[in-house]
Amino acid sequence: MNVLVFCEHNPSMDSPEGKAAYPEGLGECLAQLLRGAGHTATLLPMDEQGVHGFTDELLNSADVAFWWAHCYHDAVQSEIIDKVVDRVHRGMGMVFLHSSHLARPFLRLIGTTGFLTWREAGERERLWCVDPTHPIAAGLGDFIDIPQEEMYGEPFGIPAPDELVYIGWFEGGEVLRGGCVFKRGRGKLFYFNPGHETYPTYKLPAVRKLLVQACEYVAPKQPVSGPLGCSHRDDFCIDRSVKK
Repeated sequence: MNVLVFCEHNPSMDSPEGKAAYPEGLGECLAQLLRGAGHTATLLPMDEQGVHGFTDELLNSADVAFWWAHCYHDAVQSEIIDKVVDRVHRGMGMVFLHSSHLARPFLRLIGTTGFLTWREAGERERLWCVDPTHPIAAGLGDFIDIPQEEMYGEPFGIPAPDELVYIGWFEGGEVLRGGCVFKRGRGKLFYFNPGHETYPTYKLPAVRKLLVQACEYVAPKQPVSGPLGCSHRDDFCIDRSVKK
């Protein structure tokens, strides 16, 4: 399948900790992970100037998009957000990672604030699987341990997930609905909380397996419908004019 990886580059990624965690770059780490699973992955960098390399042709051929962002949510071009949201409604899958709980496409799709509590202290997170039959969790056991992660905790300003797969627990006792599926129009999206840019979370084998399975789960089971920008469903695109 064709996958777009929207990934921000911010100053923390250039710190000694950020470079140690992802010497190749966090976005390239995600793209390589997906390529290793046999998919075509195109990296679209994001910074304070917005998204670079985006074209309608790329989006119109995408089956799934990953989105990782932290500092530059407001820099993303509104036109791109509109087109991504429209594409999800038409069937494209999306995986939103870590600080993308405040990304504008995510907020548009879920319709709430996305606010949560947080603390950056490099604590252990244990992701408890609450739906062991779910395809995203296949073969991953009862829990996934992440040695160091940024704490994200409840209350979390999201609607009730259509499918709750994981709840994260942190050393301070906080919990978070950290692996959630939402269905919007013909598309599915998955939010996954781990992935701070200075911790090598996306190098952990269990997390890598989960992300590949999430990509395959949210992928459309039939071609994404219609051209970009059409404001109504294809099966309703009929001539309703009155002929005299």
